[in-house]
Amino acid sequence: MKKRNIILAILFGFLFLFIMVLVLFGKIGSFDQNVYQAVISLRSTFFDTYFISITKLANTSVILLLVLLFVLIFRNRSAFYLVISTIDCFLLTTLFKFIVQRDRPNGLRLIHQGGYSFPSGHTMMSVCVYGFLFYLAITKIKNKILKYCVSSVLLLVILSIGISRIYVGVHFASDVLAGYALSLCYLLLLIEVSKKIELMRG
Repeated sequence: MKKRNIILAILFGFLFLFIMVLVLFGKIGSFDQNVYQAVISLRSTFFDTYFISITKLANTSVILLLVLLFVLIFRNRSAFYLVISTIDCFLLTTLFKFIVQRDRPNGLRLIHQGGYSFPSGHTMMSVCVYGFLFYLAITKIKNKILKYCVSSVLLLVILSIGISRIYVGVHFASDVLAGYALSLCYLLLLIEVSKKIELMRG
């Protein structure tokens, strides 16, 4: 396993734990409020439509359909790892939502969303699914133009989903940052484990 990726995974893991401690002790409220005000100041008809639409790309039904299509089309070990990433992401999100039990923001919401707030499940799913597809795009696609286009779109989706959760009013900024940190930690470890398994298989 590459030490760089392992070190990054550890750093992201510690970042997630640091944010979680701040949330549990109520020490991150001013940060969340400042980011929230900055994001909602962008509200307009265009951004309302964009972020309400983009946030749906991490809905459970959309993710399950995407993963199912990927499995049916490719039927390879990459598809297997994508399924594992999706399942583990759901389990991690459920676990930490139960541990922290943070209520969602009380401000104006553009969509309905139930459940607890921390960490952002949509943000985590965007990294574990679209992030894994991003990894496949930059490592498997040979055509440079196609690789650039696909990876750029996936990166935009990942970033937009995180911002959208704050914009539509269902998550605090710390929920989103924690979601990115935990899912990046997991994804880096999954990628390195998958590489190790492939090497062992020859």
